[in-house]
Amino acid sequence: MATASKLAKAAFQENDPMDQDLTPVAPLPTATVPAHPGSAPNNSALHGRAILILLLVDIVAIGAPFPVISALRTVSGSTAPGLYATALVLLYLVIGGNQHAYTSNAMRSPYVAVRKGVRSLLLATAAATLALFYTKTSESFPRLTIGLSSVSAVVLLSIARFGVVSWLDRLIGGHPFQTLVIVDGNLPVPKGNHDYVVMADPLLNPDLNDPRMYQRMAKALGAADRVLVVCEPRRRMAWTRALQGTNVQGEIYMPELHEYAPSGMGRDRRTPSIIVATGPLNLFDRATKRLFDLAVASIALLLLSPLLITVAIWIKLDSRGPVFFRQERIGRSNHLFRVYKFRSMYADLCDAKGSRSTSRSDDRITRVGNILRKTSIDELPQLLNVLRGEMSIVGPRPHAVASRAADKLFWEVDRRYWDRHAAKPGVTGLAQVRGFRGATLVERDLQDRLNSDLEYLQGWTIWRDFKIVFQTVGVVFHRNAF
Repeated sequence: MATASKLAKAAFQENDPMDQDLTPVAPLPTATVPAHPGSAPNNSALHGRAILILLLVDIVAIGAPFPVISALRTVSGSTAPGLYATALVLLYLVIGGNQHAYTSNAMRSPYVAVRKGVRSLLLATAAATLALFYTKTSESFPRLTIGLSSVSAVVLLSIARFGVVSWLDRLIGGHPFQTLVIVDGNLPVPKGNHDYVVMADPLLNPDLNDPRMYQRMAKALGAADRVLVVCEPRRRMAWTRALQGTNVQGEIYMPELHEYAPSGMGRDRRTPSIIVATGPLNLFDRATKRLFDLAVASIALLLLSPLLITVAIWIKLDSRGPVFFRQERIGRSNHLFRVYKFRSMYADLCDAKGSRSTSRSDDRITRVGNILRKTSIDELPQLLNVLRGEMSIVGPRPHAVASRAADKLFWEVDRRYWDRHAAKPGVTGLAQVRGFRGATLVERDLQDRLNSDLEYLQGWTIWRDFKIVFQTVGVVFHRNAF
């Protein structure tokens, strides 16, 4: 009991003394709680390990039968089986990603994992065979060897996926798919497979519409893959809006649906609920985007290092103060983090909260800062935030907590504002390449950006990220950059 209480409470108490008043509740008897929550890996790390292990197992299971069957049949001197196996693995990875073979849903059930894996492999085999037929190269490939190897790959993939998913928790050092129940009010905890339960109180209140409250909520949801909110019917809309800005599957408990048993309920049918929020990217897409971020950020920092060093020296010579300016911004799932920028204002005039928008004739900006802002060079240190995992190369731009449009806080202009935080903020984004940047003098300035951000989240593809990166080059010297 004590350990469970500490786990639930730890999600709230970091760096915020007000959070200590939140009341955690011990998990249900069936819940599984790490013995040492402080040392347990976070949910994102566990997800990453799960995807990596399943990827490696799939590659070995598909590729291994080809050289083995070739050796048994003494097919020597031919590279055809190896070429076919390589093509098959590549096709499988592409098709598997589209068939959701690496989503959390596939990795929760061994049977679902096998079904999605085998389906993806059969589609990949059909595509590879069709390619051989149309290129008229099938005669140069030993058909029996490839046929036996393909059948063996299906069998081996099925066994491997079933075994890995069955033992996934032990292989990756924890359970990556935890369910958190938030009970709002004096209501009973529903039955079901819950990992831990937390009681909401006035400090965890979606009606507050406040960044600090969303920060507390982000900490509570940090280790969860699924969140179920139990509340009164009149509170459901407020919780729905709060959950839509998170990067987890959010559900509202609706016991009145139990007798209807609709097909669109949450996956635990013992606790009838409707799904009101899901993260914009599944596990495979998040892994793909993270690899893209790491590759682009690493290469960019390496190539731009002479420029970055020169700018740092220039800033130090131009005015007193640190090279970098760090400001608290709102990140994914409404987590607050500190963004890095080259300091472009006098040190004693920097606006740590971002309550005052920068103007064209702003007297706070230094001579060097004026050039840095016009060329967007001041944003380059955010590549460090990308490497730290706090930002992405492409995504909604992170805003300061006190940012305003027409004297209103951003979330007071449009309640959909919190929804944009379902993904990591970006160094650049769809709104920026459309020219929506600079000061937010009127409400329309924010709404244009918000609409672009939500459009980006709803239609994400890795190819769109590539396109936005190239388009960014054309708007570096934009008229709204100051």
